[in-house]
Formats: sequence, C-alpha cells, structure tokens
Amino acid sequence: MMLDHALTALDALFDPTRLLALFAGMVVGMIFGMLPGLGGVAAVSILLPFIYYLDAYSGLAMLLGAVSVVYTSDTITSVLLGAPGSPASAPTAIEGHALAKEGQAARALGVGFLASMVGGLVGSLVLLFAIPVAGPIVLMLSTPELFMFALVGLFFASSMIGKDLAKGLAAACLGLLLGVVGPAQAAADFRYTFGQVYLLDGFSLTIVALGLFGVAEVISMLASGGGISQSRIEVASWRDGFIDFWRHRWLVFRASLIGVLGGFVPAVGASASTWVAYGHAIRSAKDRSRFGKGEIRGIAASEGANNATVISDLVPTLLFSVPGGPAAAIFLGALFSFGYYPGPRMITQSPDLMFLIVWSVALTSVVGALICFAITPALARLTRIPFAIIAAPLVLIMVVGAYQSTSTMGDIFMLFALGGLGWLMKHGGWPRAPALVGFVLSGPMEQYFWLTNQIHGWSWLMRPGVLIIGSIIVIPLVLSAYRWVRARQQTMNGVVEDVPPPPSETSTSSLGLACVLACLVAVMFVYALWEMMSFNPTSRLMPALAIIPGLPLALWLVIRGVREFQNDFATDGAELKILAALIVYAISVWAIGLTAPTLVLIGWMLWGRAEMRLWTGALYGAVVFAIVWLLFDLLRGDAPSGALISLF
Repeated sequence: MMLDHALTALDALFDPTRLLALFAGMVVGMIFGMLPGLGGVAAVSILLPFIYYLDAYSGLAMLLGAVSVVYTSDTITSVLLGAPGSPASAPTAIEGHALAKEGQAARALGVGFLASMVGGLVGSLVLLFAIPVAGPIVLMLSTPELFMFALVGLFFASSMIGKDLAKGLAAACLGLLLGVVGPAQAAADFRYTFGQVYLLDGFSLTIVALGLFGVAEVISMLASGGGISQSRIEVASWRDGFIDFWRHRWLVFRASLIGVLGGFVPAVGASASTWVAYGHAIRSAKDRSRFGKGEIRGIAASEGANNATVISDLVPTLLFSVPGGPAAAIFLGALFSFGYYPGPRMITQSPDLMFLIVWSVALTSVVGALICFAITPALARLTRIPFAIIAAPLVLIMVVGAYQSTSTMGDIFMLFALGGLGWLMKHGGWPRAPALVGFVLSGPMEQYFWLTNQIHGWSWLMRPGVLIIGSIIVIPLVLSAYRWVRARQQTMNGVVEDVPPPPSETSTSSLGLACVLACLVAVMFVYALWEMMSFNPTSRLMPALAIIPGLPLALWLVIRGVREFQNDFATDGAELKILAALIVYAISVWAIGLTAPTLVLIGWMLWGRAEMRLWTGALYGAVVFAIVWLLFDLLRGDAPSGALISLF
C-alpha cells in the first residue's frame, strides 16, 4: 500500500507542469539563498502569490523547491564573502571563508554542496519513515526539555568558537539581550524601546545577521584591497571537495541525524542543531587545531545538519500545525489555503501528498547540488576579482534586504550600527556567532522558560530529561576546569603541556578594542539591569537570564582588559574610514532619499576603491543600480524618499 502511494505521488510530480513548478521554485530559492539578507523566507514569500494560479500539488511543489535548496546555495555567500545567510550557516562562514582566503574556496564549496545534498536526502527519508511514529516522540518532549535543548545549542555556539570561553559566553548573553528588545511574550511590556516606535517589534533577524557578519566583513575586505583570496584558485580544485566529502562521509551522516532531531523541536531547529553537530565534529576530531581557521570537517558537519533540519522542520508542521521556522509557517498557510489540515490523521487521509513532499525534497536536494557544482569553477574565480567591485552590489543588496523588515529608515541605521558592533567584536576577539545564535534562540527560550516555571516551578531542574540534556553542558565544563587546574599545576612544576589552541573566529585581536568593547557591553548590561526592575515579574525572566551571567562576565573582561591594556589599538585606520563612509551613506539616504547617495556610493566603490575605468565602471554601476530598483519592485516595497525631500 505504501509503495502504491509512493509511485502515485512520483507519477503526479512528474507531470510537466508540476515538474516545471518544482524547478522554478528551486531556481528562485537558489538565487535568494545566495543574496545576503533575503534567503528562504523571502524566496517563499515571493512565490506565494503565484502558487494560487496552480493546482495544489504544483503550488506546494514550487514552495518545497525553494525551501529545499536555500541552505545549499547560501553556502556560496558564507564561503566567498564570510556573511552567513542564516545563523545556522555561521560555522560554514567561519571555516569556509578562512579556506577561501587560502585559495581553497572550491574545495569548501564542494564539501558544502555534497553535505547539503546528503542532509536533504537524509531529511526526506526520515520525513518518510518518521512521521507515522514521530508524534509520540515529539509529545514526550515537554517545555523543560525543549528549553534545555535550546540552552545546549547556545552553549555549543559559545564554547566551540573563540580563544576565550568568557568572551564566547558574554557574546551569547549579549545576543540574548538583543533578542528581548520589544514586546515581552508573557506580559504586556515593551522592553528597552527607549520610546522609539521602530523598536516596538524588536530587532529583525535579517538586520542582526547582516550587521554582525556581512557589514563587518565588507569593511575589512574593502580596507585590505585585492580579491577575497590572495592566491589563484584552480578551476579543477573542486575535485578535492569530493575527496574530503568521501573521507568524512560518516561525519556528514551523523550530523544529518543530529539535524533531523533538531528539526523535530519547533522554533529552535537549525540554529541549535547545527552548532551541536559542529561541536560533535570538534569533539570527534583527533586534531582540533584547524577549527576556526579553515577546517573542512566543520563545513561537512554544519551543512549536513542545517539542510536536514530544514526538511525535518516539516514534521511538527505536518503533525501538530506547529511550524519549525518562518518558511515552514508560510508552507503551513499554503496547506490551509489548498484545503489540507495538518495533523496525525493527515497521514491516512492524504498519503499521496506526504509522498509528494518527500519526492520533491529529495529531487531538488540532488538537482540543486548538481547545479551548484556546475557553477563552482566560475564562482571560485570570483575570489580573485577586486573585492570593491563585488562590494558595491553586495552592500546595496544588504540595504534592500534590511529595509524589507519594516520599510523605515530605522532598518538602515540599525544595519550599520550593528555592523559597527560586529566590527568591534571581530577586532576585539569576541566571536560573533554566539551573539547571533543567542538572538535567534531568545524567543523560543523565553517561551519555554516561562511555561516551564508556570507549570513546574523550579522542580523541573530535577527532571530526568533535563539532567541528561544538562549533562551535555556540565560534563565539558568540568573536564575543562580539570584540564585548567592540571595545566596550572604542571606550569608551577615547570612542565609545559602542548595543548592545541581552541578554534578562533579570527586570528587578529586588538587589546585596546577588546577593552573598549567590554566596557561598552558592561554599560549595556548595567542599564538593562536598572530598567529591568520596572518590568512585570514575568517579563524579567529572559532579560535576567541574559544579564545575571552576562554582567559579571563583562565586568571580568573589563578588569582583565584594563590589566592587559598596553595602548594597543592595532587596527587599520582605513577600516574606520570605510565604516564612517557607510554611516554617512545611511544618514544621506535618510535626508535626501536613496537615489543620489546610492549613485555616490557606487561611484566611490567602483572608481575610488576598485579603480575601474570610467566607462566600464559607469556601465557596471548602471546595472547594479537597476538591479537595486528591480529588487524593490519585486519585493513590493517603496525605496526611502528622504525626510528633507518630503518637506517640500
């Protein structure tokens, strides 16, 4: 019976109209996955108006085509530009971008594409066999266990990247604090809005991700000049990706299973499971010295996990009408509009649809990876193009992606303000990935934390599931403390043990900027603590979870920074000038609108930084400017008109 339904669904999918719809969605998903700040949600949103002109199977196949390949194609942006398209791609950006700078971009892309394909296939297989039995498993997880799972993901993000655990944990607490800005989930409070209407809805994930990673990387690359890679990349170097993938195939498979389990948890998903998989890659490696500096195993694990998670997100969506993420929420709305109502009975009432979903995901996972492999050599050569040429459209696409959040100037100001914070974190030795993951997990963590305390009080801390999950955090901390004590004893006895350094997001760190950043974050936590006292008691839970550990950590980093401070502000003045230029651009857009400042920015980057020829730069700049306006038109948004212009 199951085989009959599977064959019927496959035959339905291979109808020419439905197959065309599937591949059209896949192409849109790949394009938007490669554009920083747009990603899967934007791709599905763009397609949503068109699916209602199709039958149910064709419309849903189009959406599935877009969702299935976003994590595959955003590997390109993560590796070549160091700007992750989503928090789940942050490990790929860290490891892959480091490899790209060494001239091994094609190798990193190859492993990423293959791991994404395997993750998609594993996710689709699990979707096929797990849905009938996943209901009881998911129902076994109560809010305490869900909260602890999110906490484990945040801990892995904090401890796996960076030379300093204190900085990693402080960055995670900072991300949690950014995530609680806006409305409280459990009470009628608006937190840390400073009376600004713009902040009533909190910060946008798109803006936080692009600011901390994208803008900061653009500033550094523009200042350094040249291409992304300093050495020539051979077109055939992607072959190394196949070899590395085969060498680490079981790691990819294990990471895919971790991603599948993460997808079962609503609203947490890829952000946590990717870091758990990345942590597994580190802990299972004999040599950990390359992690954070360009380790191919980190890419294999993270890409296998995030692609498997985005597929298994559909399990809670189809079983309980609880979407695992924003894209799954849009897919859920499409199911309702076509007359399908998710739930346990959907398995028996609409088996053909279930198999259609499985076939669609599997097919696009394979075809999407093959297309990415076909264009890998050309993409690898892009790393030798002067970055200033790429920076012009990249910055403007970031602006367009950020502006879609609320369509106000606050989006653009916040993009570059967080870009400045990301730049400080990069040069101060603070890992940015924990801050991004903390921001993403703050919402579901607050929901689970509040429900847990309402239902169980504090007795939940003794639940067996909580203790088991919590041991994933406690045991590594105890082992680290033991190794630290033993190392100090050996040092006092004159014995020095050769311990490989932990993975680091960047090899350059300024003691002066680290001290400035620690002072800034400490002030933020002190103010947050003072204002938290005026909140409703239920609104204090999540801010307190960020502030109570975050403030002592920040103060410790201030004290340590002052003690180590040697008037060291080792950073390139050119980077400060570029950051200032981007801030001036944002102010100019606010004052006189998008057109004139954008033309000046394009001209400055192409002729001032890239030193292009006059007519070549003019033609290329015109194309970039036209694409920016086309994006505004496709996203059905109005460009900023300028506050001063509107007065006349």
